[in-house]
Amino acid sequence: MTGAVLGIIGGSGIYNLPGLENEREEAIASPWGDPSGRLTRGVIGDCPVVFLPRHGPGHKIPPSDINYRANIDVLKRAGVTDLVSVSACGSFREELAPGHFVIVDQFVDRTFARQKSFFGTGCVAHVSMADPVSPKLAERAFRAAGDEGIAVHRGGTYLVMEGPQFSSRAESEIYRQWGCDVIGMTNMPEAKLAREAEISYATIAMVTDYDCWHDEHREVDVESVLRVLSSNAEKARSLVARLAKDFPAEHEACPIGSDRALDVALITPPDERDPLLLEKLDAVAGRVLNRGG
Repeated sequence: MTGAVLGIIGGSGIYNLPGLENEREEAIASPWGDPSGRLTRGVIGDCPVVFLPRHGPGHKIPPSDINYRANIDVLKRAGVTDLVSVSACGSFREELAPGHFVIVDQFVDRTFARQKSFFGTGCVAHVSMADPVSPKLAERAFRAAGDEGIAVHRGGTYLVMEGPQFSSRAESEIYRQWGCDVIGMTNMPEAKLAREAEISYATIAMVTDYDCWHDEHREVDVESVLRVLSSNAEKARSLVARLAKDFPAEHEACPIGSDRALDVALITPPDERDPLLLEKLDAVAGRVLNRGG
C-alpha cells in the first residue's frame, strides 16, 4: 500500500492554506522549468498535505503562462497521490449560481497555446482521458462540501478556454448548447498532465459569475468576480480542511485506473526511446520506465 498525500492546487483567490500544522515551504527543482511557486507542506489532522498556488504568490501568472508541466512534476516529486484543483469559474446554468461549488466530472479542452504532455518525440505515450476525474476523490470532495454546508453540485462539464479575455456572448451561447456547465481557464492541460503522472485528480469549481449569457448578468468584470471570490475562498478552505481530516491514510486505488494510467500508454519500444527525455520523465513515468515498460 502507498501512503496518501493530498495535493491542493489553489486557483484565483486561493493563495495559501490556513490550518496547516507543521507548515514549511519547500522549493523542488523540475526538469520542465519553474513551477508557479514554492510548495507548502504540512498536515491537517493526520493527513499530509502539499499546497501550490497555481498563479503564484500575488496572482502574477496568467493562465496561458502557467508552467503546468513543472507544477505537476514537482507535486509528483513531493509524493502527492491525490490532487484536488480548487478553481474559480463561470456558470452556464441558472441553478449553478455564484457562490455554489461544482464537483465536475468532464472537461472540454479549448486551449491552444500550452504544452499538454510530458511525452513527445523520443518517447510517445497516449493515456486515456475518457473519464478525466477520479470518482472516489470527487465523491470525497462532494461529501466534504456537503458536510461544511456548502451549496454543491455533483457532476458537470467544465469548458476550458484559453483566455485571458472572457467569452463573447456568441461563444457563451455555443458552449451552453454543447451541454457545458461551467467555464474556466486553468484545468487543462492540468488534468491531462496529472493523468500522465498517474496522480488521481478532481476539481472543485467555485462559481463566481454567469459568464455573459444571462439576461441579468450581461458581462463579466474582475470587480464583480472578486466580490464572490472572497466568500468562495473561505468556503474552499473549510472544504479542504474537512476533506483532509477525513482522508484515508492509505491511497485508495482509483477504480478507473488513473493512478496506473501508464500501464498501457507507452508505445515507443525501449530501445528507441530518447535517453534525454527519459531523464526528464524520471518522476512522472519512473514506475513504468524503471521496469522496462
